[in-house]
This record gives sequence, C-alpha cells and structure tokens, in this order.
Amino acid sequence: MRAKVAGVLAVVGALSACGTTTTAQPSPTGPGVLTLDKAKAPEPGGEVGEASTEFQNATDMSMWTKLSETEKDVDRIGKLDINKTVKGSLYLEPRTSAWFDGFRGPFVYQELAGDVLMYARVKVEGKKGGQPKRKFSLGGLMARQPGSYAKPNWVSITTGTADKSGQVEVKYTQDGSSKPQELAVKSGWVDLALGRVGRVFVALYREEGGKWKVGRRWPSNLPDVLQWGITAYTDWDSYNLLKKDAAKANAKLVKGVPDLKLTVDFVRFLRPELPEYADALNTASVSDEVLIKAMTPAGA
Repeated sequence: MRAKVAGVLAVVGALSACGTTTTAQPSPTGPGVLTLDKAKAPEPGGEVGEASTEFQNATDMSMWTKLSETEKDVDRIGKLDINKTVKGSLYLEPRTSAWFDGFRGPFVYQELAGDVLMYARVKVEGKKGGQPKRKFSLGGLMARQPGSYAKPNWVSITTGTADKSGQVEVKYTQDGSSKPQELAVKSGWVDLALGRVGRVFVALYREEGGKWKVGRRWPSNLPDVLQWGITAYTDWDSYNLLKKDAAKANAKLVKGVPDLKLTVDFVRFLRPELPEYADALNTASVSDEVLIKAMTPAGA
C-alpha cells in the first residue's frame, strides 16, 4: 500500500488564520538559519513516490479518485481522460464550478499522509485556445482535508484566468473562508509545486524556461492525512445571484459557459525535509532561495 492510511482519522485541524511569514531574526533560543549548502532537495521514491503518475497509459486513472464519488457530490467534470485527448497527459474539462469559500469544483486525488511535495507540469487554455475568457477559470494542484464539506479546509496553487488572464493563484481556505493571492505569469506550460513540511505549507511556480518562485507560505495544522490532487474550475461569471449562496450553488449543476482545458503532463510526489532548527515561516531562518531548494525536485 502507498502512503494511504486505512481507518478513520480522528484528528481535525485547520489552517492558521494569518497565512503570512515573518522576517524576525532568529535568536539563540529560537530557530536557526538554514543555509543553501545544508538544504536538501525532496527525496523521490518510497511510499509517496509510488503515487507519482506520468499519464502514459489510460490505466493510470485507477490511481486517482474523484471527490464527487467518494463524498457523494454533483459531478462537475465535463471530460476527463488519460493518454487519449492529449497523448501522454491527463486532460480535464470542468463544468461551471468554483473552489472558493464554500463553493465546490472538480477534484481528483490520492490520499497521502505526512510531509508531501506534489510537483506537476500543467497547461491551462480556453476551449478555443489562448487564455480562458471567463473569470476564475483556473487549474492546478490542491491539498484538501477529507470530509470537510461543512467547513472546507484546503490549500491550492492554480493558473489561468482569475480577475484577469495570465495569473497564478495561491489560496488557502480555513473553515470555508478563502484568502487568495494572484501573481502574474506567462501563458503556456507552468510548473507548479505544492507541499507540506512540518507546520508549513508552501506553493511554488515556474514559467517555462524561467526560475522557481515562492508563491506563498502558510502556517498549518491540518490533519496528517490529506487528499492531494488535481483541480480545475471555470466560469464564475455564471453564478450570478448564487455568488453569496454556496449551498444552493453546490446542490445542482449550474448552467453556464465553461471555458477551460487543463492538460497535466505528470504529477510526481516526493518527501521534503527540513532540519528541526529551521522555521520555514520565518524568511530570516529559511530564505526563498533555500526554500526553493528544499521544496523542488533536484534537477527540476
């Protein structure tokens, strides 16, 4: 068995409300400074590595679970296949949907425990090519607390069109309240990384041909077992009067004008590790440069 955990998890956690980092200098009794030469890239392989998927065969779909099936929700996926629409890739078209506050969208995942780095190469387009035309049409990665429909808790990094096109959106949601941040990015293929190490969640991204950037660091005490996977959603414009009523919006498929195609080249899972003296929420303890080394695959 991979890093999936059998049985019922009794611990329930939630993201800290602040979601910010500090630059306070490390003290002799507090965190130390992790230098670049001491930082280690995440370890491939092991139990978590067995969850990695290159999407070369249609049978790879058996490794992934649809949230709509496990938690008995409306299926908001319009099209989903592997190595069919796009050779050697997972392809997903969402129906009108949203992951924001209590609103829900498509999600396919694997249930993994402990510290995890999820790394993927993705491309988001509108149905007729180019950037999606409808607002908040985004696709990428998410880590979610299982069974958290009533009080949603999750973190994500996605790319596509937010308020405007050409964005990476990093977002954490605590008890159904989402705090997004948008960062400009070029269109085309984008590398995304979402990881947890200790008490910290980290989102990173890289434009094709560019360098890794830290999108966000968040404090977290989410449960040990999370759903790690792929999400895509589109067409916030069509929610109209339902934008303040997630319960009604989630109860049925909303007719709209979905405009998103998500292509995922691969998803790879690794084990990140930081020394005990390092505080990844403190940029004076773990700089962006060091964090990037510790939370992206060696050679990637």
